[in-house]
Amino acid sequence: MIEVMLIGSFLMCVGAEGVTDVVLSCTLVEEGVGMGGMGGALFTRTPATLVLRDIAVAPDESLETLTSFVPPSSPDPDALLLEAKVSSPEIPNADMLLHADCNDQEVVCEISLYSPHGSQESLDATYFMVSLSVEGVEFSTALILQTLVVQKDQSTLIQKKLKLPLSPSGTLMTEVIFLVFSHVKSVSASLRGDVLLNCGFKQQEVALAQDVGVEWRLQHRGKGRKVFDMKTRLDNAEGSTEVHAGRKGSSIDAASVVNEGNASMTLNELEVKDEGTYICTVSVGPFHAQQVMHLHVIQPPHVSLSEEMLYLQTNSPTKLSCHSAKYYPLDAQVEWLSLSPTDTEPSLFPDQGSLTSHRQHGDGTYSLSANLFVPSDVSPGTKIICRVSHPALEAPVSVSVEVQGPQPDSYWWFLGFLIVTVLFFYQCIR
Repeated sequence: MIEVMLIGSFLMCVGAEGVTDVVLSCTLVEEGVGMGGMGGALFTRTPATLVLRDIAVAPDESLETLTSFVPPSSPDPDALLLEAKVSSPEIPNADMLLHADCNDQEVVCEISLYSPHGSQESLDATYFMVSLSVEGVEFSTALILQTLVVQKDQSTLIQKKLKLPLSPSGTLMTEVIFLVFSHVKSVSASLRGDVLLNCGFKQQEVALAQDVGVEWRLQHRGKGRKVFDMKTRLDNAEGSTEVHAGRKGSSIDAASVVNEGNASMTLNELEVKDEGTYICTVSVGPFHAQQVMHLHVIQPPHVSLSEEMLYLQTNSPTKLSCHSAKYYPLDAQVEWLSLSPTDTEPSLFPDQGSLTSHRQHGDGTYSLSANLFVPSDVSPGTKIICRVSHPALEAPVSVSVEVQGPQPDSYWWFLGFLIVTVLFFYQCIR
C-alpha cells in the first residue's frame, strides 16, 4: 500500500472564470516491509504535489489575488505531481481550502492506492483514495481518483515510483469519480435528546441501476458495533430497499439517499452508551469510501445546597454541602467562594473543604458532593457561593446561601420560654 500525507502549505491558481485550482504541497508515504521481529513497518517519504482543478468559488470571491499554477518546464519522472479534475462531481465546501493557509489552518490529505470492489487489475486505469480535511473547520471528504488515459509514444515519461505514464506537462492525470463527505467532524448532543450525524456522497453520472449501501458503525473504547445498515438502488425500484437498525431509534431517509446523496443518520433518545466514534461508509457499485465523526453525549449538572439558610454555630464550624447531580461526562469542578457585605466581587474561600467520590447512576450519569465547614467567625450577611464548572455548561453555575447570625441554643430558648409561661400563669391566678 502506498500512502500520501499532504500537510500544510499550498498555492492557489486561477482556472476558468468562477473556478480556481488549489495546489497542495505533499509527502508520499510508502509502507515498506516489516522490521524483523518487531512487528513494525518501514516508511519512506517522498515530496509530492496534488493539484485540484476547477474548484468552484463564490461569486464575491476575488480571483485577482490568486497566483497561477505553472507546470514544470522540464517534466521530471522522479517527481510526484498528481492532477485531479474536480468540477464534476464537485467537492462540497472545497472553497475552504482557498484561505486555510492565510488563516494558519493545517490542510491534511492522505492518499493510498485503491482497488474497486470485485474489479480485475486493469492496465488502463489506476485508482487512488484521497482523504482531505482542514484543521479548525468542518471540512472533511474522501475522494476516489481514477487515472485518465495518456496516449503513449516514444517521448512519454513514466513516473518511476508508481510506474504510471505522465502527461506532456509531467503530471499524473486523474479525475474524481466518487466522493463521500461530512460537514461535521465532532458533535455534542444532550442526553435523552436527538442528533443528526451528517454524511453525504457524490459521483459521476452512472447508470441508475447501481446498488447503494450505507453502513454506520460505532467504535468506543476498543469495541465496535453496527448501528444502521441499508441497501437500496439508485432507480428506487419498489421493494429494493433493505434496512437493518442495530440500534433502536436510528434511521436514515432512503429517498434522500437516492435523490440527494444524503446518507445522514438520526439517533433518537440518546444514551451515554451512544457516545463514541461513528464511521459512515457509503458503497456505490464497485466503489466505497468513509467519513469519521465523533459524538459526545453531554448532560449538565443540577446544582443545589444542603441549606436554604445558614445559621452558624457559636463555638464550632457549620457544615454546608453542595450537590452536583446527574451530569455527564465525568469532569465536574467545584469551587467555594465568599462575598462579604463590604466586598463587590467574591473571592475563593480559604478552605475549599472536601469532595466525595463520584457516584455513577444506572443511566451512566454521575453525582458529586462538596462539603465545606464554615467557621463561626464569618460575618453575618456574607454569601457562601458554590460554583460548578462542567463541559455541558456554557458558563459555570453558582448557588449561594447567606450567613445568618448565631441561632440561639435550643435548650436555653426552651428554658426561657418555660419561665415566661410560668410567670404569666402566676400573674393570672393572683
